[in-house]
Amino acid sequence: MYKNLRWKVLTSVTVFLIFFSVGVYPVLAGAYHWPCPAFLRAKQLKLGLDLKGGVHLVIKVNTDDALKLTTTAIGEQLRQSLTTAGINVGAINYPTPTSFRVEGVPSDKDAAFRQAADEVAAVNYDRNPQAGGAYEFKMKPIIERDLRAQAVEQAMQTIDRRVNELGVTEPTIARTPQDEEILVQMPGVSDVARAKEIMGKTAFLEFKLVEAGPAPKEELLKQYNGSLPGDMDIIPGTAGAGADAASTFYVVKKIAPVTGQDLRVAKPGLDENNQPAVHFELKSAGAQKFGKLSGENLGRYLAIILDNKVVSAPKLEGRITDQGRISGGFTAESANDLSLTLRSGALPASLTYLQEELVGPSLGADSIRAGVISSLVGLLLIMVFMLFYYKLSGINAIVALVFNLVILLGLMAYFGAVMTLPGIAGFVLTMGVGVDSNVLIFERIKEELAAQRGVRAAIKAGFDRVFLTLLDTHVASLISALFLFQFGTGAIRGFALTLSIGLFVNLFTSIFVSRTLYELELSQRQNVATLSI
Repeated sequence: MYKNLRWKVLTSVTVFLIFFSVGVYPVLAGAYHWPCPAFLRAKQLKLGLDLKGGVHLVIKVNTDDALKLTTTAIGEQLRQSLTTAGINVGAINYPTPTSFRVEGVPSDKDAAFRQAADEVAAVNYDRNPQAGGAYEFKMKPIIERDLRAQAVEQAMQTIDRRVNELGVTEPTIARTPQDEEILVQMPGVSDVARAKEIMGKTAFLEFKLVEAGPAPKEELLKQYNGSLPGDMDIIPGTAGAGADAASTFYVVKKIAPVTGQDLRVAKPGLDENNQPAVHFELKSAGAQKFGKLSGENLGRYLAIILDNKVVSAPKLEGRITDQGRISGGFTAESANDLSLTLRSGALPASLTYLQEELVGPSLGADSIRAGVISSLVGLLLIMVFMLFYYKLSGINAIVALVFNLVILLGLMAYFGAVMTLPGIAGFVLTMGVGVDSNVLIFERIKEELAAQRGVRAAIKAGFDRVFLTLLDTHVASLISALFLFQFGTGAIRGFALTLSIGLFVNLFTSIFVSRTLYELELSQRQNVATLSI
């Protein structure tokens, strides 16, 4: 009598079994030590920080570092431009992260200086003349604001890549209401110190030619060529390894011809002595620069500088293009960590940890227990109400609700969604939405029965005429959930995700599964005069 009923029943049962095996069985298998295939264990529903435990961090991005780096680069670029133009000036100083000062501009070269300065710095800096032939360059406010925002955004992306490489499941990385602060939540992390070290390491890699050194004391290098030129820096390093390691210093230029931004990939490996090292490959543009640098300076030493410290200074024996190696007394773990940080890119600025909170697994277990109990109590009350008010038709609603919850758990596990306390709230709300859908359908069926329509016709009209109403309410709720997911962070997004999935599932169970159950029951009876509703 009902067309395609067999296929409807088969579809409902198949969907239930599939999502039960994906979303529910792995949880039961883990709790009761039942056998479970590896691919199902891999899909097991993941728990968030508030349920699993982990670490909660609030990090400040020291954006002054990024501004100082930009200011220094522009100042040194101006120095090179002036040298090329034959304009000799005094010192170039950097009193603040957003300004630099050029001393001793010759009066007869003032016009040429201003022209050279405009070509290099006019876009981002305001030039102000000072007494004694000096000029101060001050970063424009709009440029400063944009650079600070870019530094925070780049720091977020870098931290995200590093945390993901650590293998953390579904971390939360988001901006806080404070402009330069980032919230990081890492569920399941036990080695907090290592995670903080990897996240906070700037990992700014530079390749510079050694101009003088090494020397055991910094004072010995300050007499380099009479006095240290303004475009040079003294960088510390170490000589030897282990207990025999000693501090040493090198003179290098401030601006590096090749940096970590030219890296394509970095991975741990071994050097010629079978000691841990980091092997790297350069992008095509970086390979060209590195090839020119190494080819023109054979026999000289190349300082490999990480976070303003020389980790090694090998002699250039031949031209190097796209591949190289960094060695310097690494352990296997430190080589692996350095590879990870280099692959993820350098942080634009250093980080300061403002807040650190550990959520223990016992607290998470209590939260899970409370969430499960509340869900079961809510489900039980719903069952009692539906059986009391809608009699045997309430069984239909209860079965559809169980389908709803099983499919919801299965979809969340399949898509790798994370269950959090707010997610449990969304889970409970989904039960309410599911019951509400059945109430609308049942009330419509009762109206049709009151109008003296037959049972089969009343059921058909009840589902057909309520469909558009259900679609409208679900779409409206889905739009709200999408806004929460788009603009919310952390817990809010967990709630929105659970609710969104639950809305899609509820349409399937309330319309398709519930109707199939009615049709299956009525197909067993020839003459149906009454309906227990």
